[in-house]
Amino acid sequence: MKIIPISYPIDLDASNLFVGEQVVAIGDFDGVHRGHQEVIGRALRTAKNLGLPSAIMTFHPHPRAVMGQDKYIELLTPMDKKMELFASLGVSHVYIVTFDASLMRLSPEQFVDQVLHLLGVNSVICGFDFTFGFQGKGTPDSLCELSHGKFSVEVVRPFHMDGEKVSSTFIREALQQGNIDTVTQLLGRPYSVSGIVIDGEKRGRTIGFPTANLQLVDDYVVPTNGVYAIRAQVNGESYNGVMNIGVKPTFTTGELKPSYEAHLFDFSEQIYGERMTVEFISFLRKERKFTSIDELVAQIKLDVNKAKEIL
Repeated sequence: MKIIPISYPIDLDASNLFVGEQVVAIGDFDGVHRGHQEVIGRALRTAKNLGLPSAIMTFHPHPRAVMGQDKYIELLTPMDKKMELFASLGVSHVYIVTFDASLMRLSPEQFVDQVLHLLGVNSVICGFDFTFGFQGKGTPDSLCELSHGKFSVEVVRPFHMDGEKVSSTFIREALQQGNIDTVTQLLGRPYSVSGIVIDGEKRGRTIGFPTANLQLVDDYVVPTNGVYAIRAQVNGESYNGVMNIGVKPTFTTGELKPSYEAHLFDFSEQIYGERMTVEFISFLRKERKFTSIDELVAQIKLDVNKAKEIL
């Protein structure tokens, strides 16, 4: 898969730019959830039927973050993860469009004329709720009109599961409520975060449960504070375990930044400085304060046994 960063105005002489007939799925695709996969899958099928390359056009930073909606600074799929997922779906190339003030000010007509037409697209695939151009005034219907017959437009209807429309917003809310089973269903895979293992307080090893402290490498949407059954990948190997997200109220007080501590089963390697990816498999319980260390240890044993049953 070829990754092509572009910005407005588009430089047609850029050596890595692909210009020509192609089928483009367009959207932000944060989460690359099952609804997004429907849009991308439609583009792949259309491209195959037409004998053309398939492409994705996505935006960075998240348009809503640029427009001042701070919650969109934290993402379900930071760009590296998004590229990994796109590649796994079999896309030929990806345009990462810099979303800045100059792009944001383009009218829908200008976006079509000065971006899509310049690239020579044959077909554009988008979701039913796709918007573009200044203040999001462009819609799938206006995209059809503005194409002036130079490219076709396919609009993918909303994807529903159990009567609920699958959306990034719905997934964000489910994560913040600890509904991990729902998140897994909506994504079609476990939700994951990645980080670097850093030196911590080493308190876990003194009570028989050594932990790897994770410093996240991107601004993720983080699940609610609590204890989770997880699957972790580090140094090319996969391990089951439990992770606590929170402020460790048994040991500390006051407003503190949450920590991410993973206890991996049957694991004793030294992995400081290594990258670890954690998949959230199940929510076990909320974080709470214990009256004694013995009570905490007893609860951790219950957490570990429950996680082993689930995993």
